[in-house]
Amino acid sequence: MNVLVVNAGSSSLKYQLFDTNTEKVLAKGNCERIGDGGLFSHKLPDNPELNVKLEIDIPNHTEATKIVVKYLTDPVHGVVKSMDEIEAVGHRIVHGGAFLKESVLVDDEVIKKLEGCLDLAPLHTAAHLMGIRGCIEVMPNTPQVVVMDTAFHSTMPAEAYTYALPKDMCEKYHIRRYGFHGTSHRYVSGEMAKLLDKPVEETKIVTCHIGNGSSISAVKGGKVIDTSMGFTPLDGIMMGTRCGAIDPAIVPFVMEKENMTPAEMNSFMNKKCGFLGVSGISGDCRDIEDGYMKGQPDCVHTLKTLAYQIKKFIGSYTAAMNGLDAIVFTAGIGENTPLIRALTCENMDFYGIKLDTAKNDAAHHQGDSVEISAADSKVKVYVIPTNEELVIARDTEAIAKAL
Repeated sequence: MNVLVVNAGSSSLKYQLFDTNTEKVLAKGNCERIGDGGLFSHKLPDNPELNVKLEIDIPNHTEATKIVVKYLTDPVHGVVKSMDEIEAVGHRIVHGGAFLKESVLVDDEVIKKLEGCLDLAPLHTAAHLMGIRGCIEVMPNTPQVVVMDTAFHSTMPAEAYTYALPKDMCEKYHIRRYGFHGTSHRYVSGEMAKLLDKPVEETKIVTCHIGNGSSISAVKGGKVIDTSMGFTPLDGIMMGTRCGAIDPAIVPFVMEKENMTPAEMNSFMNKKCGFLGVSGISGDCRDIEDGYMKGQPDCVHTLKTLAYQIKKFIGSYTAAMNGLDAIVFTAGIGENTPLIRALTCENMDFYGIKLDTAKNDAAHHQGDSVEISAADSKVKVYVIPTNEELVIARDTEAIAKAL
């Protein structure tokens, strides 16, 4: 089945077309600067000489979808003969809230439920809705499926997702730990489980999705029992420009001192903190790593703080699961920054965690699952490239085939 996977942002629409029979990407690309000029890229993995990159007017997500379909079906740059050969569309949804806990076919009721999530993730959800409506307008007869980042975390027990606020308030406003990057944690924990010589039900895995946005999950027996992101993607460890978990009393303290509105404080915590705030240099880990290698104190401090926070989650989740079989590093930083993996795993002998330095240093831009733990390490440590789009394609295919 040919499945188009769409990841819509407020001013972008990323896409990949999968042949789910082979799980091969036939084409992929991105519509950027939607509503503000427009930049379009279209890549063919098997024919890179036919790749396209051009500036083109993209006023809205409907027009973006039309451009995507045009190039997917183009006689020269396309990979299918007509739109009819795109048999289903899968949409990445960041926040399903309390309303959507599994992948589902889009209908009017699902649209209403997504609209009910607008308060929880206004920027993301509004963009997702634009992407869905754009695809429905252009491909009205093609099944549309939504796959939630929050869904994989819905197995958390109440003691893990509960915040110590009044019960009636939590119920009224759907306040709880939701967790994010679920498709990534689901994919890499599944791949790691295959590599462990034991039944999935007996596995205890910590998955570390470390990128510009980061989250860590405890996956016991193939199911999430806890995760670091919470009610929103702001919780957990420090990130590119996000503060992660802080003493909640800091929020009103800073608002009063700096005369900030709630909206300004929210923007500050999401866009001015994290690596950028601590280093004073950049929100890009590559810049911080470069400064670390040059011995710049603020960069050294930033990366040591990040590694320390990851280490604490690994330790706490080992306690929560009463054991640990494997640690997985994934996403942009997790896959491509040996330094962070080394700093995180050092001095964890008590847990039986030991890295093979040579293997860790070599596991850089390899694109394959690779073990980086030492031969005598009781806990397996792996770098596994994530593939969220493939998870979305698989779910979409299963739902579309069941129609």
